[in-house]
Amino acid sequence: MNLHVKDMDESLAKDILLWQYEKPYDFYNNEVDEEGIKELLEGSYKVVTNEEGGLFGFFCTGEAACVPLGNQFGVYNEKCTDMGLGMNPKYVGNGYGYDFCSFILAYIRELNHDVPIRLSVATFNNRAIRLYENLGFVKRDKFSTNSADFITMIKKDE
Repeated sequence: MNLHVKDMDESLAKDILLWQYEKPYDFYNNEVDEEGIKELLEGSYKVVTNEEGGLFGFFCTGEAACVPLGNQFGVYNEKCTDMGLGMNPKYVGNGYGYDFCSFILAYIRELNHDVPIRLSVATFNNRAIRLYENLGFVKRDKFSTNSADFITMIKKDE
């Protein structure tokens, strides 16, 4: 798979906000609204395209990758590079996750040498947790919000 990173633009942000995932992953569905577009355009989001230039997914780093309520539980106190990601629903469940995440990890690692990478994932998302474990992430902290339970996972430098 030949993937590329592009800057987010308004058209791509709207496309991403229109993505609809099947249950139980519909938890990740959004609406196209001013707030959602503004968040995706604030600077920490990047787009991942495939060899044909099609929208394959996105990722973000920094505060945008954190679940805000997690701060109340101290789960983001350790110095890490936080990452969040989303794959186009038409590719989900088709065996692309490992390559997609590996590509993003390599990109982030290139910019943030020697800093552990952390992500937050809803505990119901066993498929993603299994993928992250296969990529070398280990479970760290658990916390709850009104909408879901989450864990943080950390990948140390190899």
